[in-house]
Amino acid sequence: MRLKLWEISGHANYYRENMFGTMDVEGDQYQLKPMNCPGHILIYKARARSYRILPMRLGELGTVYRFERSGVMHGLLRVRGFTQDDAHIFCMMEQLESEVQACVEFAHTVLKTFGFDEYQVELSTSDPANAEHYAGTMDEWAQAEAALTNTLTRMKIPFKTIPGEAAFYGPKIDIKLVDAIGRPWQLTTVQFDFNLPRRFELQYAGADGKLHTPVMVHRALFGSIERFFGVLIEHYTGAFPVWLAPVQAVVLPISDKHAPYAREVQEELHRAKVRVQLDDRNEKLNSRIRDAQLQKVPFMLVVGDREAENRTVAVRRRDSGDSGTRPLAEFVTWIRELIDTRATKW
Repeated sequence: MRLKLWEISGHANYYRENMFGTMDVEGDQYQLKPMNCPGHILIYKARARSYRILPMRLGELGTVYRFERSGVMHGLLRVRGFTQDDAHIFCMMEQLESEVQACVEFAHTVLKTFGFDEYQVELSTSDPANAEHYAGTMDEWAQAEAALTNTLTRMKIPFKTIPGEAAFYGPKIDIKLVDAIGRPWQLTTVQFDFNLPRRFELQYAGADGKLHTPVMVHRALFGSIERFFGVLIEHYTGAFPVWLAPVQAVVLPISDKHAPYAREVQEELHRAKVRVQLDDRNEKLNSRIRDAQLQKVPFMLVVGDREAENRTVAVRRRDSGDSGTRPLAEFVTWIRELIDTRATKW
């Protein structure tokens, strides 16, 4: 985006050390975007807005680029180019707390769905001793911080206040997941912003017929998609629940003569929208079972004479081994239920 946009937003001043250098494009200065906010702001500003359409919620999977020092790079968990599930909510001040609450509830649902039970909530505030690092007045900051504090208190969510960790444009609620070895990683963030709408001269027509400036809520649930996947992999040590597993089942014919029935099993699972593979390689059965276990496939379905005759499958689970024989239709119903309910344990 044009450098002028980042000068208006304040990033060129307050966030410069985390941005890559500018580039000249046909005589104009451009800057790799470290955030998606100005793009959504331009969409809001593209036409006149009324209080009747507020809150206005915009979201995207937007790729951003930040100059992380080489010493802090950390695999998927900290990279220089990453994608955010970024959303910006434009609303009236009286709508703010309900919007923030909805964002926090949404975040809780997402984390619970993926099986994360342990996380920490932090409220990042300004540091009055370093007021030059923050846009706006300290009175405005006090009002913004009170709004977030009231929301978390009303929701009875325990949180820790972290002075000096706010974004330059407003305070924020950070939800940090704790990984398998106890390290906290920031993913979800909900931020209150009263600065950018004013800097970009955003307006809406109020019920009183006058023009007013909206406020903004920045919201990312996964945060960095790359970091989320990194934490997710470590959380499950690669052994994903069925609904998340890249391959949910593998069919293993005992010998070549059982391949036709194995293909029938594979097709039946395909029809049920299960991610299934057929491993009919000319390898010993135990070797193929071991390969599937190393790939952490949740289910291995062994088929031989008896299974072909009775239309059953001999089920092996990656965690507990032999799980007995089941009718094919019954297994399809079971695995489909595990997927549909997003079960993390079974």
